[in-house]
Amino acid sequence: MIIKNQAIKADILMLIAAAIWGFAFVAQRQGMETMGPFLFNTARFFIGVAVLSPLVWYLSKKKKSSNKVEVSTKKLIFAGTIAGLFLFAASSFQQVGLQYTTAGKAGFITGLYIFFVPLIGLFLGQKTGSGTWLGAIIALIGLYLLSINEDFSIAEGDLLQLVCAVFFAAHVLVIGYLAKRMDPLKLSLVQYCVSGVLSLFIAIAIEVITWDMIVDTAIPLLYAGVMSIGVGYTLQVVAQQHAKSSHAAIILGLEGAFAVLGGWLLLDEYLSTRGLIGCGLMLTGMFLSQLLPKLSLKKLS
Repeated sequence: MIIKNQAIKADILMLIAAAIWGFAFVAQRQGMETMGPFLFNTARFFIGVAVLSPLVWYLSKKKKSSNKVEVSTKKLIFAGTIAGLFLFAASSFQQVGLQYTTAGKAGFITGLYIFFVPLIGLFLGQKTGSGTWLGAIIALIGLYLLSINEDFSIAEGDLLQLVCAVFFAAHVLVIGYLAKRMDPLKLSLVQYCVSGVLSLFIAIAIEVITWDMIVDTAIPLLYAGVMSIGVGYTLQVVAQQHAKSSHAAIILGLEGAFAVLGGWLLLDEYLSTRGLIGCGLMLTGMFLSQLLPKLSLKKLS
């Protein structure tokens, strides 16, 4: 019963993370109007660090009084650096790609990590039940109906989003492994620092940086930093202590549905019947992966 409750709580946390990330697409699109992609990522990751640091400090003091054995700082930094490298790569390709492709294509191609997670997991020796595969395929079809309103083609921005999807899939798998072995909040903090520092180096090297850019982008940055980074990715790390990576990817992939909802509420974008059907298929895929994770299609034949 305890395990079941933990799984339900993990699903709820990941669903909240997906909603936060979906609405973040609006902030990310608006941010590109006033600053470069790497400066935007630098600012939002460091805002995330500022938001999470007091909580990590407070909980660390509390844990010291309980005399619990923790992972060494060296191992934590190494693990956080690995996770941060994948997060940096994924977020960079996504943010740069948003400059060269439509929101619909970006949403669809980024959401392909729903498919890439179990695919990469196979090469890592992870077993994935047919029910999860079926749920992933249905969710992917739903994401296609939800996001694509034009002929699909691989342009520069589309290719960048495809690479982004692969790195996000790898990040989900890495977090799925690490979150069960160390403090998830400290792991989050280290990966944000790594991503922020790497983004800063590139921003200094290739982008124009002014204080006015940051001021003009204050609202999108605060949402992307506080909510998307500080809250969203932290919820992901905490939740994946009790969830399989392939199942987590399907729930987190619902950010596409929330992105459309955010566009409708904040940008007056219209949600068509096709989009509603897509949302329904994505929810169906999520429930299939939850209710029938070990379904064997061979038994049904």
